[in-house]
Amino acid sequence: MQNFETGNREEAIRYKFTLKECLFGDADFYRRVATVVVPMIVQNTLSNIVGLLDNIMVGQVGTLPMSAVAIVNQVLFIFYLCIWGSLAGAGIYSTQFFGKGDMEGVRYAIRFKLVTAITIFTIAAFILHNLGADIISLYISADTLEADRIATLGYAVGYLTIMIVGLAPFSLAQVYASAMRESGRTTLPMVASMIAMVVNFVFNALLIFGLFGLPKMGVLGAAIATVISRFTELAIILVGAHRPGTHYSFFRGLYSNFRIPGSLVFPILTKSLPLLCNEFLWSLAQASLLQAYSVRGIAVIAAMNISGTISQIFNEVFLSIGNSTGIIVGQELGADRLVNARRSAWRMASLSIMSTFVMGSLLAIAAPIIPQIYNTGDDIKMLATRCIWVVAMVMPINAYANVSYFTMRSGGKTAVTFLFDSCFAWVVTVPSAYILSRFTSLPALNVFMIVSYLEILKCIIGFCLVKSGVWVRNIVKAA
Repeated sequence: MQNFETGNREEAIRYKFTLKECLFGDADFYRRVATVVVPMIVQNTLSNIVGLLDNIMVGQVGTLPMSAVAIVNQVLFIFYLCIWGSLAGAGIYSTQFFGKGDMEGVRYAIRFKLVTAITIFTIAAFILHNLGADIISLYISADTLEADRIATLGYAVGYLTIMIVGLAPFSLAQVYASAMRESGRTTLPMVASMIAMVVNFVFNALLIFGLFGLPKMGVLGAAIATVISRFTELAIILVGAHRPGTHYSFFRGLYSNFRIPGSLVFPILTKSLPLLCNEFLWSLAQASLLQAYSVRGIAVIAAMNISGTISQIFNEVFLSIGNSTGIIVGQELGADRLVNARRSAWRMASLSIMSTFVMGSLLAIAAPIIPQIYNTGDDIKMLATRCIWVVAMVMPINAYANVSYFTMRSGGKTAVTFLFDSCFAWVVTVPSAYILSRFTSLPALNVFMIVSYLEILKCIIGFCLVKSGVWVRNIVKAA
């Protein structure tokens, strides 16, 4: 294997890799990948397992409360992705500044994140507080029994009202945690998340079911438990970031001279806005897909909720590898090792796809078992099982599309990622789901399967864009 590096973009793009270079790295490469990706996988998998247990606990209350929570979480998912998208633009700079060794540059990026996160939280809280009930009503099928409609809406509005409080600590925690991950140091966010998950699980059990003399609050108890866990996570991260002798040197002086050079504001905005728009539109597309499936009845929402919660646990490996790709490749670009950046991108894609053969097989095996835990009808359990099998089959496709997205984002090609991600969703997947659900008699499962396999087109586009090298750019070289 050649250990060839160059800061010349044209030479780096012309450099030809052997098949072995593209597929496999050396021991040092995988050690570096492991330090970034393993804590992410552990953190996010445990988070999803706790989410599954929460989902099961709410599911024990009944199908309507579970469907109400699923609707609200789909709406809140839009907010979460807006936060992640708004931080990602500055994160591209943070990652490359760190690769360059410029800690003041990292601080500028973090300050930009703080401003954008606070702004988005303020707007979202206003919208959800005033329009939450109207948004939730869109997901309740017109042929739902009136009593069920009123009950579902009541559960959902009560749950949402409490969850809004937890959006503030969530936003601030993501600012800090994202900066830590972009430096390659992911242990503290993992520990904070794990402790928060335990807190969430304990308070869920106490407040949903009214254990040890506490009030039995159902879905409201689940919301309160989540808010408590959000504040717990933020407190742990803040203490770890600002304590004396911390390894996170870029947090020192973060607030003592709170400024962002004007010369950086516009470049970061040009990266952030496409990513923010992308995450907003993509999450809105996912919400629209669920709404399209929901016209077949509220049972479909319950089945999709079960399927999505279980599948997320097994998807987390390839999702974490994709996220790590942005960090590892971004640091190589910032250090001006452009050939290494391209080589690393192909290796991460190979690793991501190979991981899905293991995780997809395990998911397919678990599919008939886990839905049986829920306190819901046999028809919902069977539909959930079949949806999970579809997710298992398309996992390699989704994995490659995911790693392609983060590869292009690492080089600051946010306009390209916007076209690749959200535009594809709104031009291809959402119209397909809308037409198939409203103008055909296909069962919800068949619609879900067809829409899922359309991601193959996205993979083809992603391969062409990554191979072209359009993303191979050091954007902090002159900063």
